Amino acid sequence: MSIYIFFLVVLFLLAVSDLMVGVANDAVNFLNSAIGSKVATRRVIMIVASVGIMSGALFSNGMMEVARKGLFFPQYFLFTEIILIFLAVMFTDVLLLDFFNTFGLPTSTTVSLVFGLLGAAVGMAFLKVGDGATIMVDGVEKIAQIGDFINSSKALAIISSILLSVVFSVIFGVVIQWISRLIFSFNTEKSIKYYGSLWGGVAISAITYFILIKGMKDASFMSKENYGIIKDNTLAIIAGSFVLWTLLLQLLSWLFKTNPLKIVVLAGTLALSMAFAGNDLVNFIGVPLAGFEAFKVFSANGGQDVLMVSLLGDLQTPPFFLIIAGFIMVITLWFSKKARSVADTELKLSRQDEGSERFGSSAFSRVLVRKVVSMNTFFSSVLPQPLIEKIGRRFDQSELEKKNKKDVDPPMFDLVRASVNMMVAAILIAVGTSYKLPLSTTYVTFMVAMSTSLVDGAWGRDSAVYRITGVFTVIGGWFITGFAAFSVALLLSIFMGWAQLIGVIILVCLAVFAFYRTNITHKKRENNQIETAEEVEETRSVATLFEKCNTGIKKTLNTVTDLYSETINHLIKEDHKELKKQLKTSTQLEEKLSNKRNKLYQAIPTLPVTESVEATHYYILTLDYLKELAHCATFLVEPVYNHVDNNHKPLIESQAEELTKMAVAFDKFMKLVLSSLEDNSQERLNIINEEQAKILNMIKESRKNLIKTIKRKEVGTKTSMLVLSILNETRNILIYTVNMMRIQNDFTVTVKEEK
Repeated sequence: MSIYIFFLVVLFLLAVSDLMVGVANDAVNFLNSAIGSKVATRRVIMIVASVGIMSGALFSNGMMEVARKGLFFPQYFLFTEIILIFLAVMFTDVLLLDFFNTFGLPTSTTVSLVFGLLGAAVGMAFLKVGDGATIMVDGVEKIAQIGDFINSSKALAIISSILLSVVFSVIFGVVIQWISRLIFSFNTEKSIKYYGSLWGGVAISAITYFILIKGMKDASFMSKENYGIIKDNTLAIIAGSFVLWTLLLQLLSWLFKTNPLKIVVLAGTLALSMAFAGNDLVNFIGVPLAGFEAFKVFSANGGQDVLMVSLLGDLQTPPFFLIIAGFIMVITLWFSKKARSVADTELKLSRQDEGSERFGSSAFSRVLVRKVVSMNTFFSSVLPQPLIEKIGRRFDQSELEKKNKKDVDPPMFDLVRASVNMMVAAILIAVGTSYKLPLSTTYVTFMVAMSTSLVDGAWGRDSAVYRITGVFTVIGGWFITGFAAFSVALLLSIFMGWAQLIGVIILVCLAVFAFYRTNITHKKRENNQIETAEEVEETRSVATLFEKCNTGIKKTLNTVTDLYSETINHLIKEDHKELKKQLKTSTQLEEKLSNKRNKLYQAIPTLPVTESVEATHYYILTLDYLKELAHCATFLVEPVYNHVDNNHKPLIESQAEELTKMAVAFDKFMKLVLSSLEDNSQERLNIINEEQAKILNMIKESRKNLIKTIKRKEVGTKTSMLVLSILNETRNILIYTVNMMRIQNDFTVTVKEEK
């Protein structure tokens, strides 16, 4: 009995963890429209969402049916098997969602849970069938097959929901956003006065219907009769809500100059967060509560292992658990850094302006953009020019761009798009719920946001390939979620079915270690982003450009110097492990400098033009040279690592001695450069040139010696190519460093003249 009490404790600890990682993943669904449009301060938005979460948690009335009997038949499993199935599901769900959160990728908690349940049940069924288990079907005992334990129709419904969610969200998002932009255009100050209240009435009517159909369908006060009345009187409810909200919004606009679209976005945030807590809450606590009910039956039978027929009945969730779960979700919402990472992914993919992109380009995205451009050219030649010009004026963003230039930190998109995001998501989810279509909240909200940003021209020629790649990366992650959840849960259930208590303890330790590692990974990614953002923010002042330039040079040259000497040293020792670390360091340095340069280009418009053009010019040149130095470092380390990794022949003794001497001279040269930064002058630059010439001469002699050894056939082709590559990159680093110091010398003169 004590073993199963321990299992139950682990289940509830995993439930707390699942609530935290689940909120971090799903917060994107109800926060991003409000945050991206800056409808209010972040504190106000979080308060609205918190109220919605607590309301949804309190109104929630039941345990998730799927957790108990939706994907498998509990009457064929013993308690000792059911509890292990639930443990396998929760371990899988927590680890999988935490992994996605760490890399800022939104996924579906429903898909993760459902496929986890399916995989765990299949794994346990595999063990039972292997032991020759029998089951009773219509009063007849038969030898069990794996299919007898599984309800596969639910899994097929979830798979279809992915396609339904994506297709319908894109279609409705594009159509409604296009119509709304024709009505309001990007210059919304005038159009909102005429159409804002009517549009707000339509949007909030849809959101109200969403709250009644989706947000409160499982509320304790919502009986089947009341729910049926609402569904039967849909048109009357929507019409009444439209009239009421339109009049109310118009009065608020007249009396208090309130923007109706702000109320729409905040109402949508409240509604989606309420629905999230009222329905998706059971994704996180449904399985542990099902395990708790199973344990009560087990205890009532005196610890006798019985079939879990009782899980087929209707069970109610104690309000105490719902309140505690609500508090955990609210606290996580306020303090989770991973929630912000997931939200940032969608916001960056849908933002109106261009800039540095998180995702790269892919062959598919390049071909797709090329086809769309060709199609656009075709339609431009077919449609009447006056019609194209008239529509183009409604999509003209010049006024918006002028307004945003005056704002240091403008919204990522306007309130029109934010209100459409909320309205379309609410309509699709409400209609899908009323017709019992298994639409995913995450899929709907994400794809609606992507489709509306596409209509608004946020995916311009300079950003489309990267954002399309990002969207398909996220969509690919959704399919991976289902496959990974099924596979991992299946393996874990088999493992725990075999190892029992020891297996559970091992998995607890594994989960703790995994959390520790993902938190470190996320913290590193976050620190790199913060450091880059702070550096760019500081460069907005011309007075700090020179200082930041010197600091950047010091950091980069110190890293390159260490990379050079360590790479030569570990090549001679053939230390594969350390060379792998050096390759990782060089790659990270190159990526960081590339991001820093891209961020600077975004900050240039905010610099005072009359004072900073010359200084900014030198700073950009310096960043370019630093990036080239990092590139050379990678090109030096990578072939060395590959040489050792492929177990090629080591350097001969004479080559090792030459490279060691060169590393010493290189280190001396870099120290001279670093010391010259404090006292930058033409005299110091002349000394640096002399030291550079000495090393270049060493490179020349080494190349001649290599040719002699090749002729004498003392070294193989692979080793020869490697040494030539090292010599070439050493030469490039020296040249780029001296050129950079010349720029820095000119920069010093410019700064002194401006003072």
